[in-house]
Amino acid sequence: MATQPIVKKTACVVGGSGFVASLLIKLLLGKGYAVNTTVRNPDNEKKISHLKALQSLGELKIFGADLTEEGSFDAPVAGCDLVFHVATPVNFASEDPENDMIKPAVQGVLNVLNACAKAKTVKRVVLTSSAAAVSINTLKGTDLVVDETNWTDVEFLSTQKPPTWGYPVSKTLAEKAAWKFAEENKIELITVIPSLMTGASLTPDIPSSIQLGASLLTGNEFLINAMKGMHMLSGSISITHVEDVCQAHIFLAEKESASGRYVCCAINTSVPELAKFLNKRYPQYQVPTDFGDFPSKPKLIISSEKLIKEGFSFKYGIEDIYDQTVEYIKAKGLLKH
Repeated sequence: MATQPIVKKTACVVGGSGFVASLLIKLLLGKGYAVNTTVRNPDNEKKISHLKALQSLGELKIFGADLTEEGSFDAPVAGCDLVFHVATPVNFASEDPENDMIKPAVQGVLNVLNACAKAKTVKRVVLTSSAAAVSINTLKGTDLVVDETNWTDVEFLSTQKPPTWGYPVSKTLAEKAAWKFAEENKIELITVIPSLMTGASLTPDIPSSIQLGASLLTGNEFLINAMKGMHMLSGSISITHVEDVCQAHIFLAEKESASGRYVCCAINTSVPELAKFLNKRYPQYQVPTDFGDFPSKPKLIISSEKLIKEGFSFKYGIEDIYDQTVEYIKAKGLLKH
C-alpha cells in the first residue's frame, strides 16, 4: 500500500515585516508550516532582509499587498488553511488619525477577511487585536479587572481626544468590524488581545513597542511621557514577551475548542512599580524612581484567565522579559554602557 504523503499546512501571515509577524513566521516555519506572507513593498530589500533570511528555514513566499487595496490579499490567502492578520497601521504622531490609522485598520481587516471568504480553504483566521481595545474606560477606582468581555470606550476617546487616541480607536473599531464580517460570512475568527510587547526583534529597526517598553532604561523623555500617558489612559502598564504572544497565536489557531477573544498579558504593573523593579535589577542604568504624586498602583489588571484555562502557559516572567530586552537594546546601541 502506498503511504499517504504528509500534506503541509499553509498559513498566511499578513504584514510579515513587522515585529510580531516576523517572529510568528519563524515559529510557523519551525513547526513545518508552509508560509505565505505579505509586505507593502517586496522590492524594498532593506525592509524585508530579515524575511529573506527566514527562507532558509522552510517554505516562505513573500507577496506584495496593501491593507487599503481591495483584492490585494486574494493571491497570498488562496489555498491557505490558516490566516494570521497581524498588520496594523501605527502612527502615534499623526495629525489625522482618522485617515492615517482608523480607516486603513478597518479597511485592512475587511480586505483580508474578504480574501478569506473567497478562498474557501481557510479553516480559521486569527486577528491580532490589542489591550488598547479592551482596557480604556472612564471607570474610577483600583483593583478593576478587565477581560475579553470588555471593550474600550470609543465615544470617550473620540470626543475627549487624549494623546494617541487614534490607535485604541483604530484597534477597537477594526476588531468590531472583523467580528461583524466573520459572523455574516461564517468565518471562524479568533482574536488575540496582547498588551505592550517587548523582548528581542528580528526586524532591522527597533520596534516602537520595545522602545516604549525600554524607555525608563534609555531615559527617552518623550517615550517615558508616552508610557505615563498610556498608564493614565488605560489604567496600567501591562507587558508580555513577544514570543509568548506569537506562541499564543499558534496555540489558538491549532486548538479546536478555542473560540472568541483571548487576552494575552503576562504582567500588570504601573510606571512607578516598573521603575523600581528596573532600578533594582539593573542599577548601572540609574532608572529614576521618583514620580511625585503619579499613581503608584495600576487602576486595573488585564486578565488572561481565559487563555490559561484553554491550556496555554506563559514562558516569560518580568525578569526574563527585561533581561532579553536589555541584551537586545544593548546590542542595538540604544543603551549606554
